[in-house]
Amino acid sequence: MNAHIGAVGGDALGTAGHAVTAGQPLPLGVTVGDGGANVAVAAPHATAVYVCLFDGDGDEGGEGGEVRLRLPERTGDIWHGFVAGLTAGRRYGLRADGPWRPEEGHRFNVNKLLLDPYARRIEGEVVWNDAVYGYTVGEGEAVDLVMDGRDSAPFMPRCIAVKDMPPLEGPRPAHPWHRTVIYEAHARGLTELMEGVEGSPIRRLADPRVIAHLKALGVTALELLPVHAFMDDRFLVEKGLSNYWGYQSYGFFAPAPRYMGGEGPEAFRETVAKLHAAGIEVILDVVYNHTAEGDEHGPHLFLKGLGNTLYYRLNPEDPRRYVNDTGTGNTVQADSPAVVQLVMDSLRYWVEIMGVDGFRFDLMATLGRVGEGGFDPRAPLLDAIRQDPVLRCVKLIAEPWDIGPGGYQVGAFPWPFREWNDRFRDDVRAFWRGDPGMVPKLAEALAGSAPEFDHSGRPATTSVNFLTAHDGYTLADVTAYAEKHNEANGEGNRDGHDHNLSDNMGAEGGTNDPAIREARARRRRAMMATLMVAQGVPMILAGDEVCNSQDGNNNAYAQDNPIGWTRWDAEGSGEMRDFTARAIAFRQGQPILGQKRFLHAEETPSGNRDILWLKEDAAPMRDEDWADPERRLIVCVKRIAAEAPGYVERGGAVLLILNAGDGAEVTMPEGDWRLALNSADPDAPASGGERIEMPGQAVLAYVLPDNE
Repeated sequence: MNAHIGAVGGDALGTAGHAVTAGQPLPLGVTVGDGGANVAVAAPHATAVYVCLFDGDGDEGGEGGEVRLRLPERTGDIWHGFVAGLTAGRRYGLRADGPWRPEEGHRFNVNKLLLDPYARRIEGEVVWNDAVYGYTVGEGEAVDLVMDGRDSAPFMPRCIAVKDMPPLEGPRPAHPWHRTVIYEAHARGLTELMEGVEGSPIRRLADPRVIAHLKALGVTALELLPVHAFMDDRFLVEKGLSNYWGYQSYGFFAPAPRYMGGEGPEAFRETVAKLHAAGIEVILDVVYNHTAEGDEHGPHLFLKGLGNTLYYRLNPEDPRRYVNDTGTGNTVQADSPAVVQLVMDSLRYWVEIMGVDGFRFDLMATLGRVGEGGFDPRAPLLDAIRQDPVLRCVKLIAEPWDIGPGGYQVGAFPWPFREWNDRFRDDVRAFWRGDPGMVPKLAEALAGSAPEFDHSGRPATTSVNFLTAHDGYTLADVTAYAEKHNEANGEGNRDGHDHNLSDNMGAEGGTNDPAIREARARRRRAMMATLMVAQGVPMILAGDEVCNSQDGNNNAYAQDNPIGWTRWDAEGSGEMRDFTARAIAFRQGQPILGQKRFLHAEETPSGNRDILWLKEDAAPMRDEDWADPERRLIVCVKRIAAEAPGYVERGGAVLLILNAGDGAEVTMPEGDWRLALNSADPDAPASGGERIEMPGQAVLAYVLPDNE
């Protein structure tokens, strides 16, 4: 049994066989070597930093279970030391001593065990107890000013030292953006109800059944909701719920223990390697804009106890309070050199060592904020990512907003970032719901949302188009619910968006009415077809292809149960899956739909146009037609002007007819057009002719014979 260094803040430089020598300031974190490990921690305002070792015997949080060793050296902002006997597999944590002056922003409390921000593996979960807070929990305005003296170790997870792994070898799929189709999924919920799939959630992602499904659909990239180690919020635990989505990180290197089945990080990268072998990229949804530590009333878990003023944005007029541009209590100080280094090191680790192919950055407008000002596309972290030789070669996707001042920044991010396009989502939903005056907005969506993205040399693949995402309704629920039904979240149905642009089509929720069922299925197919024929990069929410429902819950962040899991056996799932695969295949077979250049209606020097907007009589759309609020049908011809330079692939033309209204007769433009995709009747035989009967609530796509 290792001896416990009894005095908090003690100066021992070695005990129980753990001699501590100077070590090195870099790399940060715990680096296992011969006979021990180097430990380096950024904590410039601390007066002492300790590495705490646990042997796994007895009550680790009490006497006899912890060896507390002071790091003996400081170089610049970094405390460091080489700890003999700290080998791979050893459980550890950190403590930091320093000023407790919340009114100045400093919240050091050596009584609190902290997680290593660079830990590659974490074991266990936070056990909610008042001892995990740096202050003495109680009532009153000034309660957070009183430092708490209890030891938090019995209630904290443990870091586990691991040996560095070499970079993941083997070829990567490296799909170009114009050939990319993204599938957004929850790392566990995707497979919880998939028959025959076994193992840990991470292992299940590479199960042959999962891979076969993704390959049959034709998706090229699996985008996972957060897999960094994260916490269940206390208010959720007290209601018997959990943080299902995972947007409360407390470790930027370690995979979430709940997904790993007791295995180390090598299991994650083995899953990535299997997905790569199947031609599927892996993109991670990453949360660097805030952490699980909340505001002044939140817990002490890692960064708050190592350098509160270093890592978080604090109110400059009252540093006791936190800036809350994220809506989660705190905001990471993304222009701080320490934060830039932490995030960059994390990103490179996941690319080089774990093998991932890209990132979707949660609330990325926050990462572009500088000082006390607003968003700046040349912010330090954004520039660091853009110039990095590792990161500039992977897929980078911004969620281009937060809730702070000027936080909506769609279209403002610099190349090579792509951006989630919520305007595409809203405009497509409104068009198919039959809202008036939506034809111009739909046309913009089909043409890659040029008003937002066609500037600064950005390609049409800048827009990541989606109908649904984890946050909001599923596609099945968009067509089955007029109002949200979030009662299961325990907040009186007050949470979640009210602006859903949904339509129950005659009955709220499930129904046995065959006409309503058919109308819903028809609209789902029309919306999926719209996603696949639009310029940009399409993203599908996992389960939309099998009619997955969340029972009208549009904020299932706390539903780690069948509400939040993907259900594979819904009515009509087979037909919708087959149509989705057909729509993706159609997209991939038509180079013009994935063009990186924006298509415009202006004439080229030869008199050609690469996009035409027509009415049902084949006449060009005029200003008064665009302004007609009752118009529900539009005809679009996309083609490549012969002299246009810079196209990724040449050849062919596509004719699209989208009709959110009743059936109508449509005169076809000149050409021997052949039907290639029919959302109203997917199995209809190919046909042509000068005039067609265009069904209502449908998308028809035609090609010329030499482009079939």
